[in-house]
Amino acid sequence: MFHWYVCVFRVECNYIGKTVTFQVDKGSNANSFAVLVAYVNGDGEIGRIELKQALDSDKWLSMSQSWGAVWKLDVSSPLRAPLSLRVTSLESGKTVVASNVIPANWQPGAIYKSNVNF
Repeated sequence: MFHWYVCVFRVECNYIGKTVTFQVDKGSNANSFAVLVAYVNGDGEIGRIELKQALDSDKWLSMSQSWGAVWKLDVSSPLRAPLSLRVTSLESGKTVVASNVIPANWQPGAIYKSNVNF
């Protein structure tokens, strides 16, 4: 009988010249919002994403991980854009804020590039 040992480890990502990018899920609407997060530099895994609506200067809403790099938020009242997204790295705990990255006229399926990265 053979025994195999597998080691799994994360590697840091470094997307040169890229910023954190958000693709709005095609099924998103004003009450159920989901984004695929791409080009995240750093330790390789997102630990938390929070969303802030227009005019809510202090209130961040926690999104939940749907699957992979897709994060979602369901709300009872329609979201008020533009939307800011705060991304926190799992390992390092570092945070970046993509202010007003999702515009007022956002569309399901659209891709929005931020001006931040780790």
